[in-house]
Amino acid sequence: METELKNNHQGGGLKRLRCSVQNYVWGKKGTEGSEVARLYELNSGYDIAFEKKKPFAEFWVGTHGSGPSFVVEGGVENGDSNGSGSLSLKEWICKNPNVLGDKVLDKWGCDLPFLFKVLSVAKALSIQAHPDKELAKVLHKLHPNLYKDDNHKPEMALAVTEFEALCSFISLEELKAVLRDVPEIVELVGSAVANQLLQINEQDHEEKVKSVLRSAFTHLMSASKEMTAEVISKLKSRLYTESETRQLTGKEQLVLQLEKQYPADIGVISAFFLNYVKLNPGEALYLGANEPHAYLHGECIECMATSDNVVRAGLTPKHLDIQTLCSMLTYKQGFPEILKGFALSPYITRYLPPFDEFEVDRCILPRGASTVFPAIPGPSIFLVVVGEGKMRTESSKDVVMEGDALFAPANTEISVSTPSELHLYRAGVNSRFFQIL
Repeated sequence: METELKNNHQGGGLKRLRCSVQNYVWGKKGTEGSEVARLYELNSGYDIAFEKKKPFAEFWVGTHGSGPSFVVEGGVENGDSNGSGSLSLKEWICKNPNVLGDKVLDKWGCDLPFLFKVLSVAKALSIQAHPDKELAKVLHKLHPNLYKDDNHKPEMALAVTEFEALCSFISLEELKAVLRDVPEIVELVGSAVANQLLQINEQDHEEKVKSVLRSAFTHLMSASKEMTAEVISKLKSRLYTESETRQLTGKEQLVLQLEKQYPADIGVISAFFLNYVKLNPGEALYLGANEPHAYLHGECIECMATSDNVVRAGLTPKHLDIQTLCSMLTYKQGFPEILKGFALSPYITRYLPPFDEFEVDRCILPRGASTVFPAIPGPSIFLVVVGEGKMRTESSKDVVMEGDALFAPANTEISVSTPSELHLYRAGVNSRFFQIL
């Protein structure tokens, strides 16, 4: 098989990639069945037997400098022209810019506009938001060690297992109920601010509603550590006492769970302000710039604009930038849209968020089946997560199996078949960008 792959790659076509892994503390450990750990071990050929107690949080496929992918030729990583090391995917693209297609190259230059990931989440990520392009440039210039690029980061999470998240602000009606039912919040934000929220109504001007919500959330997130710890202790005691006489709500149970993960953290209380979202496998959640969110548990495919900018304000030991986060949020209210995808073919489902940079296809091929990914004007990344099969282009034929990541140049038609079963995902530039569906 290696000889076949080497011969075929010389003619171009698909390029195999060695990918990066991130061992953030919230990730699932290898011993806990982390999908990231499994895929990384298969992709890299690196035996993680002695590292299985480490958290394996994110598997990155793309060109971002914090976790670059490398091009593999004929079973070995492709060295640079000086023979001094491996050629990153970004370097390879810069040497072969035609692989992006004219329109992508004109818009985003010599780089992939999207970053493709797999996440294995064991405990909550930070309460966070991603800046828009304008703010990203400012933050990167002021604090390049914290905000490592100047790009925005709209993103989408596609559930592989049941997946939980906090996302966007709850409705005004729900928020009023929270203020009535959770006295600890009133204690933190103050009765004057709480009364402002209770007195506002749906008929008030949208900007007025946002202004009052911004004030309340900023007061909450800015509370002193001492007061936060005291109030969370009261909240915890009250909920445990009440659980003896009534069934706690899903949000209350979540808050107690978060308190165990991040004791005395303001993010525990802020969860009451955000929607509690539960995705089934095959459902997706997308997030624009300046929207608050926190992934809580489960495994997902994630795609985003090529950026690693995160502004955090809770549920994390990392740097907090509460003032920036509270000032940047849109303060939109209501439950987020859940994407179920639409069928491109009997075996391919497409998830199309409202962002130019990316879309994701989910392909599940049963035994003996085949399908075709038509040629498109932009590049694609493929990731095989289950099974094995063959991927054919005009100039290459590759045997692929789980853990394989591949780059496909623009204008490449790809036929996929499997003798057993094959699950794979494709990330590419959003079809709407090319004005096609």
